[in-house]
Amino acid sequence: MADNKEVKSLLDAGVHFGHLTRKWNPNMAPYIYMERNGIHIINLYKTAAKLEEANEALKKIAASGRKILFVATKKQAKDIVSEKASDANMPYITERWPGGMLTNFVTIRRAVKKMASIDRMKQDGTFNTLSKKERLQVSRLRAKLEKNLGSISDMSRLPGALFIVDTTREHIAVKEAQKLNIPIFAMVDTNSDPREIDYAIPSNDDASKSVEKIVGKVSEAIIEGLAERKAGKEKSEAEKAAKKAKKEAKKEEEAKEKQADKKADKKEVPSKDKEDKKAMKEAKKPTKLESKEETLEKASDAKAKKKATKEEE
Repeated sequence: MADNKEVKSLLDAGVHFGHLTRKWNPNMAPYIYMERNGIHIINLYKTAAKLEEANEALKKIAASGRKILFVATKKQAKDIVSEKASDANMPYITERWPGGMLTNFVTIRRAVKKMASIDRMKQDGTFNTLSKKERLQVSRLRAKLEKNLGSISDMSRLPGALFIVDTTREHIAVKEAQKLNIPIFAMVDTNSDPREIDYAIPSNDDASKSVEKIVGKVSEAIIEGLAERKAGKEKSEAEKAAKKAKKEAKKEEEAKEKQADKKADKKEVPSKDKEDKKAMKEAKKPTKLESKEETLEKASDAKAKKKATKEEE
């Protein structure tokens, strides 16, 4: 059940006012509370419940790192949507919806790149080499692109969801999103069809106070989702750093143990073995006396051999 305090804040913002009864869409009947002075009154308890449901879904999309494109081209919603979307660091369309914005996204990206190339021309001095007429044409083109596509210049891929103010006015955006199976979140008034919308928030989409209230709540939910994503990233990075430090410490310990083992092996050679080896070496070496006797014997043998050879001759 929706909180009474929440419902009262929606009531104060005029979210409950619908359109004239003769302009209603019968599919909005479940969300209409009553009729007063020829105007339908929206059931704010249902609005609060639907808003909460939409905010939870938007929070998840924002936490996953995907963009949510805000769409509002009506005069009373333009400034509010651009401000709230900027606060949440999300792209928005507040001028004319460019046909094929989603279904022909490649062409739209080309136009955004054109805008970036004009900026580069101004930076590297190429712009100044153009004639006065060409400079004027390029500047006008840049201003036009900035007005229509400036807010989506950072959007490198299709958005994860669309948030629309007045689905009847932005019917082309709705159709394109449906074609690409992009979830649609929208403020739906009593003259709109909620069946086309994945997350319909029954509310007054004409009054600026009502728009500000709903879009403000949505923006807050997106900011929360982004904060969760940031916290999650920081946590995973901290965990990675801790694991890395643990591995390095383990390696250092292993290296130290190896060095200690090597030193211990060198020290552990027994003195008795050393003495035995020394004794064996000395036993192998001939003594000076023995070597002298051997040389004398060899010399006497040589003399005897020479004498024998002479006698035979």
